[in-house]
Amino acid sequence: MKELKKRILEDGVVLNSTILKVDRFLNHQIDPMLMHQIGEAFAKAFANEGITKVLTLESSGIAPAVLTGLALEVPVIFVRKKKPITLNTSLLTTEIYSYTKNVHNTVYLEKDIIQEQDKCLIIDDFLANGEAALGLTRLIEQSRATVSGIGIVIEKSFQEGRAKLDRAGYSVFALARISSLTDNKVHFLDE
Repeated sequence: MKELKKRILEDGVVLNSTILKVDRFLNHQIDPMLMHQIGEAFAKAFANEGITKVLTLESSGIAPAVLTGLALEVPVIFVRKKKPITLNTSLLTTEIYSYTKNVHNTVYLEKDIIQEQDKCLIIDDFLANGEAALGLTRLIEQSRATVSGIGIVIEKSFQEGRAKLDRAGYSVFALARISSLTDNKVHFLDE
């Protein structure tokens, strides 16, 4: 996606060979016009999948997920990292390792919010090691629904996440695929 790549180059900050900071438009300050374009791009990419629910992990995936849900005209669910007192009945849980925060999180989803007949689209801001996406697939599969695709805003193709998801048989679509982060510069896979 041309506009996303432009913003990554203009506003992204390479912190090291594995970390790209995009908090000026994606995961601290959000550019709603760019999120609208991102939502439309995901909706177009998964238009033929019969998506009934969009699923993401709080919190950085919420903005692109909501705009995707709006474009597809389906509900958006965000999986919680902390268990609120309102979620005290039947829950689905799994553990997800956060690479950037170096912690294991148990995440929570109300069991009946996804039904067996649902076709779910996972949306996330980054794909690095694939742990978040794989955790969300486990929750969907626990509910006996279908994982119909995974949409990623920024994929770090030099890390193992895509390979893990491919081996697991999931359809992955990324809007910007980064081949490397070197010398304070972002290099895209299609350069």
